[in-house]
Amino acid sequence: MDDSMLAKVGKNLSEAMTILGDGERDLQARTERQHLGRTSIPGPLQGDGQDVATILNLVNNLIHEEGEKEDKLSQHRMQNLGEQGYMALLGHSLAAFVSVLDIVRLRKLSTRILSDTTLWLCRLFRYENGSAYFHEDDRDGLVKVCRLVINARYEEYASEGYAVLSYKQPVVYQSASGRPGLGQHLCSQLGLPLSSLCTVPCNTIFGSQHQMDIALLDKLIREDIEAGKLPLLLIANAGTPWAGHTDKLGRLKNLCDQYGIWLHVEGVNLATLALDQVPSATMAANKSDSMTLTPCQWLGLPSKTAVTLYRQEDPALSLAAGLTSSQPVVKLRALPVWLSLQHLGHNGIVHKIRYATELSQHLLRKLKTLASIKTSMEDELSSPVVLFKFSQEVNSTPNGHSVEGYSPGEKELLDSINRWLGEQLLQQVPISGVDVVELGDEGTYVSFSPLQTAAVLGTQQEDIECLVGKLSELVPLVSSTISLRLNFREETQRHSPMLMYIEELSWPGLGAVRYEPQAEGMDESKKMQELEKINTELLKKLQDLDTDIVFSNGPEFGKEKDCIFVGMVGEDINVEELVDIIAALGRDIEDSEKLLENMTEVVRKGIIEAELQLLKANEEKLMEEGMMRQLPLVGSMLNWFAPVQSSVKGRTFNLAAGQRLFQRSGAGLDSFSETNSIEQAKKTTREGSTTPSLIINQPLSPPASEENSHTASYVAPDLSVQVQTQVETDVISDKKHSEDQDGSERDIGVSARF
Repeated sequence: MDDSMLAKVGKNLSEAMTILGDGERDLQARTERQHLGRTSIPGPLQGDGQDVATILNLVNNLIHEEGEKEDKLSQHRMQNLGEQGYMALLGHSLAAFVSVLDIVRLRKLSTRILSDTTLWLCRLFRYENGSAYFHEDDRDGLVKVCRLVINARYEEYASEGYAVLSYKQPVVYQSASGRPGLGQHLCSQLGLPLSSLCTVPCNTIFGSQHQMDIALLDKLIREDIEAGKLPLLLIANAGTPWAGHTDKLGRLKNLCDQYGIWLHVEGVNLATLALDQVPSATMAANKSDSMTLTPCQWLGLPSKTAVTLYRQEDPALSLAAGLTSSQPVVKLRALPVWLSLQHLGHNGIVHKIRYATELSQHLLRKLKTLASIKTSMEDELSSPVVLFKFSQEVNSTPNGHSVEGYSPGEKELLDSINRWLGEQLLQQVPISGVDVVELGDEGTYVSFSPLQTAAVLGTQQEDIECLVGKLSELVPLVSSTISLRLNFREETQRHSPMLMYIEELSWPGLGAVRYEPQAEGMDESKKMQELEKINTELLKKLQDLDTDIVFSNGPEFGKEKDCIFVGMVGEDINVEELVDIIAALGRDIEDSEKLLENMTEVVRKGIIEAELQLLKANEEKLMEEGMMRQLPLVGSMLNWFAPVQSSVKGRTFNLAAGQRLFQRSGAGLDSFSETNSIEQAKKTTREGSTTPSLIINQPLSPPASEENSHTASYVAPDLSVQVQTQVETDVISDKKHSEDQDGSERDIGVSARF
């Protein structure tokens, strides 16, 4: 292998990154991408091979395939790869490239890379005399460590297997605030029953509510020993996911030494071990038996490689557990980290971690200046994770409760509001990387963990300023919405039974309302259909209004259906007028539905009556002309020698008959009345002109009465209904008379048009 081959690998990788990372494409390339996206259906392999550029363009089109939502986080991740990201990608390429070396050179190279990387990481994170295991799944290191402990504690495990576990069941302890599903994954991979997993509750009286209760843990261990079980391993936290809570690692280590339990530590706060000044709560992690690090995430490297550092003097046990391997290719997993660490250097690594913690402190200082924002941090001077939420002060709500004194219903409302707040911040400032976390009894918080996101997204202090600015805009909106919720409920109940207030605490907004049709004598199924139809149309009309208020049909998996959910509102909103508008629009929709239904019924009855009259006219014609005239040849001869004048006349029906049922006092027809329309129809028929036309233009909104004078400020949309109907019924003979007779040919037809 010469230098030119390595240079070619680097050149090809650079060209590939250029093609895949090019975000500014011309219109032609975008059109081709859309075309390939529509035809990217799996098919047979092409007979002729394709060049590298064509394949990379295909990969690029698949990444940005049309129909997929643009992931802004992914875009930022591609834009902030930088040179250290290039080194990590180069490491993955070189790992495959050097795997074709002869076994001697490959073994020597892989051993050197693994040894260097292990030494650097152990010194960087203050873990003396440790070994390293590199893995893709960040849970795999714990699985291998647990297998190591089983081999060490059960001497006959290598020969007897799982049968030896039945004599003394192993027990693994984990914190109730630990990573969800971690213990279950561990038991699944090792073939252990779930009864081998013991979840230790957190403190309830003394200490942090998210730290493991050490006194209770001691009690559980003693009970398991008395029951003939073997305490095997304890999983502790040095920064819980997105919350940053750290257990009392020093006391836990002493307890584990007392009972011979293996202590494994994981968490985002382990990154602070690389700083000059390490928090005392985290410093005790370097005394643990093993710990899992995610340096690629902390440094923003495009790699999922995690590292588990552990201490074990017996290499045979490590080999049996899978922590070490005799295969040189497995050791090459460390190559991307090896290249990236050399590129950044010790100072560069420390700078990235320190900058992430400084972002947390900067956000914390800004949040303390905002009213109604509560922060939650175990150590405000050093914690790299910031938790905050909206929380009203005492007597800020109508019932006078404080934040901690909220009832379960009010707590659910605040949780939904904070969940909405976190989603809005992430949507408006995606580069901040905030997330929403649930902390049990403490409720919902917005989490900012720059060690997990800042290096990948490229978060800067300017982005923190933008985040705080958006938060300062949303807080008054949330406060005004909460203060107006009671007023909205009272105004809605004032319009009962037309409007029904829906209590939906999981909705982060002003509230929910449903329009109830005022129909009597309607069966339940038809009433539900009418309710759904009216509320759907009402929602569309409200969404078309020129307002900043968001109207929607509520949560996707909400309990209430066919409702109008009103979103956040400002303090300048007139709730009384808003509810009046909802009621007026709903009433207009219901009236228009009734009018159309009535007109449809009139048309249907008129057509049925016309058909009966046609049938009767045919019978009269038969009686008048006789049977002989109905025969084809005979009838023609009789009509030639003795013509008969038919006495059957045309008939009409009037559609205005049912209109008065929905005409309210003070509202008349804008065109002409029913009597005039009938006279006009008769006049038109006598003159032999076109079919009569009836136009109904009725306003559906009544004028404001004295009782409802407060609604006079709202002008409802002109929801008039114009119906033009042309109806003509002519009855003639279905035989053709002689050509010299006048008026011997007539048409029979019924036509109705709306």
